[in-house]
Amino acid sequence: MKIIIASDHAGYKLKEELKEYLKQLGHETEDLGTDSEEPVDYPEYGKKAAKEAASSGNKGILLCGSGIGMSIVANKIKGVRAALCHNEYTARAAREHTDANVLCLGARDIDTETAKKLTKIFLETEASQEERHKRRVNKIE
Repeated sequence: MKIIIASDHAGYKLKEELKEYLKQLGHETEDLGTDSEEPVDYPEYGKKAAKEAASSGNKGILLCGSGIGMSIVANKIKGVRAALCHNEYTARAAREHTDANVLCLGARDIDTETAKKLTKIFLETEASQEERHKRRVNKIE
């Protein structure tokens, strides 16, 4: 699976670690920046990556300090259902209940091992086919 990934400066280190982890899991990544810890404006990177994820049909991962900014930016893009996750339950529910296609993580909120665990859960969990969940996702769209 190809994963679109981007971060701001606060999420840069975690993004680089997740890219290696995704490779170990057999995934290809498309890194849309940033390329250092030099301060940048997260909306530029979040918007570009969310648009690419929506248009390509690939899943995305966005990182910033809290994950909040990236999730707000991503959810403004048509076709994106971005979920800010911070534990196993939210990562699983994001996929099962809302068919989220972009995972947002707060690099200053969670450690690397937690980020890896949430990423794996997010990528391996299928969207629920229960009518109530499908109906709700359709209402989001």
